[in-house]
Amino acid sequence: MDVVPDIDGVADESVVVIGGGFGGLSTACYLAEAGADVTLLEKNEQLGGRASRLEVDGFQFDMGPSWYLMPDVFERFFGHFGRSPDEFYELERLDPHYRVFWKDGDKVDVLPERDANREIFESYEPGAGEAFDAYLEESERTYDIGMEHFVYEDRPRLRDYVDTDVMRYSWGLSLLGKMQGHVEDYFDHPKLQQLMQYTLVFLGGSPTNTPALYNLMSHVDYNMGVYYPDGGIGAVVDGIVELAEDLGVEFVTDAEVTGIEGRYGAFAVDTEDGERFLADRVVSDADYAHTEQELLPERKRQYTEEYWDSRTYAPSAFLLYLGVEGDVPDLEHHTLVLPTDWDEHFEQIFDDPEWPDDPAYYLCVPSKTDDTVAPEGHSNLFALVPIAPGLTDTPEIRNRYRDLVIDDIAENTGTDLRGRVVVEETFSVDDFADRYNSYAGSALGLAHTLTQTSLLRPSHTSDAVDGLYFTGSTTTPGIGVPMCLISGQLTAEAMGDDDV
Repeated sequence: MDVVPDIDGVADESVVVIGGGFGGLSTACYLAEAGADVTLLEKNEQLGGRASRLEVDGFQFDMGPSWYLMPDVFERFFGHFGRSPDEFYELERLDPHYRVFWKDGDKVDVLPERDANREIFESYEPGAGEAFDAYLEESERTYDIGMEHFVYEDRPRLRDYVDTDVMRYSWGLSLLGKMQGHVEDYFDHPKLQQLMQYTLVFLGGSPTNTPALYNLMSHVDYNMGVYYPDGGIGAVVDGIVELAEDLGVEFVTDAEVTGIEGRYGAFAVDTEDGERFLADRVVSDADYAHTEQELLPERKRQYTEEYWDSRTYAPSAFLLYLGVEGDVPDLEHHTLVLPTDWDEHFEQIFDDPEWPDDPAYYLCVPSKTDDTVAPEGHSNLFALVPIAPGLTDTPEIRNRYRDLVIDDIAENTGTDLRGRVVVEETFSVDDFADRYNSYAGSALGLAHTLTQTSLLRPSHTSDAVDGLYFTGSTTTPGIGVPMCLISGQLTAEAMGDDDV
């Protein structure tokens, strides 16, 4: 059941939103629709935050998110405003959803048809087809309950969980275990375990530090489908910006915020070029740690520098954007390349940080689906290798790692890109820190560990400054484009409820 957010408390107030990622855009839409006068300030030249575009010589790359998952969240978001996604962009369900290459020469395509995927699982392990059905049944139940009662409903205090309804809804959900143990209850074969767990990378975690609650991602993957919006994720950004403008949001780009002063009813937000924006309330979709440590005086911070340093961060990434001459027939729109044992890669992200020796990585070729993202006769391809945040990032290291990735693609997918690259750009740790003010150059923010999930993530509402709020991936519900859209709703609701 859809619940209409109650945000009337912001009517006729002025609000400055800092940051134009999905969380900031979503918050701005909800507030404007509720009658607030909203100005959104974006540091960079484009809106979308990490969902920026890179356009070079006829190639158009999504620089960040590239998977369109959880279509119900987008439908619910646009539906709140009496609109629908298809008014802004067209969707195509991918077939296959994605291809997986293992580095022992094995390959599998995950398909839209559930029965076909069931047969794939059975082919690896007798009885795994039946286990696949049971796992997805549990995953669907977790998704339905989790989304309606724990994702769309913010529960920022412990007492919000000491409730008979919460206990009833959560009964039987895998709330405390880790994903690795949960998946092992269903499948013995390590490749099947990987197929059920690769989506953890989207949550910034590993099988050994992510709560089993996130088995819900398999329902997203196998039951709900993987889609591509024509024009890429950038087209989704364009759609939300168009909606926001229709609602009256004012956008100011190239406006890096340097300070937040004041409190409810008397905020002043300063930018690098000397402009000052006055507002009754402020919402930050900028990096949470950056906002507190760099934009606020010490007496108005909720968390210390030691707090942020002690957190577990989602991986950064080594991104390689490639314009390639000719086709890449062995790759699909989404392709994963995995070592048969990926434990070492996760250890080199979370335990002993270093550039991975034998990386697991993701390849995206949107030109397989969309001929507008590359010139005729060329392919648009980017590679993403999850790496530890905070790694030393130099041109020499990037060049060496670029060669390692290109060689690995040739060896394990049969796709030799050497001598065919006509456009090439890299993006990594230092770029995340510089372009997005991301703590330690993390690509995603706080990981979804057991101690950084739900009410254990930083709050939407500052308890140090009346009238200051936060949205985006570091707060609830967390990482990912759909979650950031929902975060915008939760932040707006918190503002509507706040008796400041």
